[in-house]
Amino acid sequence: MDDEPAPCHRRPNGVDDATIAALGKLSEALEEVEEARGHLYAFHRLTGAGDMKACQAVAMLRRAGHLDLAERIDTELVGRNVLEGRWTFQIVEEYDDGYYALFKCLEEVARRQLVHGRRHLYEAEMKEAERSHGRRHHEATPH
Repeated sequence: MDDEPAPCHRRPNGVDDATIAALGKLSEALEEVEEARGHLYAFHRLTGAGDMKACQAVAMLRRAGHLDLAERIDTELVGRNVLEGRWTFQIVEEYDDGYYALFKCLEEVARRQLVHGRRHLYEAEMKEAERSHGRRHHEATPH
């Protein structure tokens, strides 16, 4: 029974520990950026939901006879840019097309240049070092 990591999770010949550690740190950094991106999308969705609820509140204030306050909220807040000239979808697009796209690209370039594009080599080697070889639920790969 072959209980070795898949070839895509094996260090290419000639690659040193420092390179694997550096790529592991870059991968970790990308994971943090991915999480930040998720928070940015949550910010986008929550802000939009808040704006829609403000619209509902305006209608309710009008029905309750608070016309001046309803009008002020409607004209000053509802549909307002979150940042200068931008709704949240524009912030998300700028982040995705700029910083995020470049980060993903350079992380992939580093992997292609240094380890033939292989991913998670640091983690794969950690798994090999920590798992109990030969025990059920400690296999190198799914069978």
